[in-house]
Amino acid sequence: MALGVMALLWGLSWPAMKTCVTLAPPLWLAVLRFALGGATLFIVLLFRGGITLPKRSDLPIVFSVGGLQMMAFTALGLVAMQHTDAGRAALLAYTTPLWGTLLAWLFMGQRPGRRQVMALCVGLSGIVLICSPIGMDWSRPGALQANFMLLAAAMCWSVVIVHVRHHKWTSSPLALAPWQMLLATIVLSVLAWVKEGPPSHIVWSGELAGLLLFIGPLATSVCFVISCEFGRRVSTFSMSSITLAVPVIGLLASMVFLHEVMTPVLGIGLVLIIAGGVLSAWAARTPARDGRRVSAGMVRPVALTPNMLGPEL
Repeated sequence: MALGVMALLWGLSWPAMKTCVTLAPPLWLAVLRFALGGATLFIVLLFRGGITLPKRSDLPIVFSVGGLQMMAFTALGLVAMQHTDAGRAALLAYTTPLWGTLLAWLFMGQRPGRRQVMALCVGLSGIVLICSPIGMDWSRPGALQANFMLLAAAMCWSVVIVHVRHHKWTSSPLALAPWQMLLATIVLSVLAWVKEGPPSHIVWSGELAGLLLFIGPLATSVCFVISCEFGRRVSTFSMSSITLAVPVIGLLASMVFLHEVMTPVLGIGLVLIIAGGVLSAWAARTPARDGRRVSAGMVRPVALTPNMLGPEL
């Protein structure tokens, strides 16, 4: 139930962020998101036993998660949503499991099996369909660049997932999360000031304040706490399936709240991408389920999902 709430909040955050980028510049919006989220987690840690500085051995993962997964992924997604629909943005941004499997194959020497190759082909065909001339209007200003930004954001997250998989953790992910958000807030503040100027042109309103409270403390911090507390208690296959519900919820919520239209091509692409993610998770689960041995020198398939909770992945 808790993980279902997490997927629901993450999915609803996409139309919320789409609305926010009409009220505030995207980079300053990212700054506010992580400032609120980090402050919330610092308060949570204070009541859970105190705040501790990251250990030296955990600094690489602080910079990796804070720089790529939080700062780059969020900034690219928010900038892209100025030029594309929220539902499409959520769908392309959550192609992370596909890129993670591809990166592990190309750079980590983890050769995928036939099922994983099939999953990649199915998922990537959905991406090609959505980004093709029949899936989008290439003449729309910034539309093609926005799609590439979203795919780049997903790739950034995939790099972090591979790093998380091989990092030797000293502190818990929850203890490091507010420091990662603080890093993202500081760097994004500098970038926002350089690219967008001072935040004086933000259109403050009750609507924006309410959306920021939802995106920061709830969709960012609470979801991370839920992931830390419950995500490691379920199988990777279950976590993958739950995470894949996020773009579906985001797409449906965008249709309800923003009156976006589900085109036939987008619907087919959605089915292909979700099917690719499910097949990838199923392929990673199969050796453990069947109880087959992995002989010496062989690499056990790694289940790569957007759930970056620690070495259990």
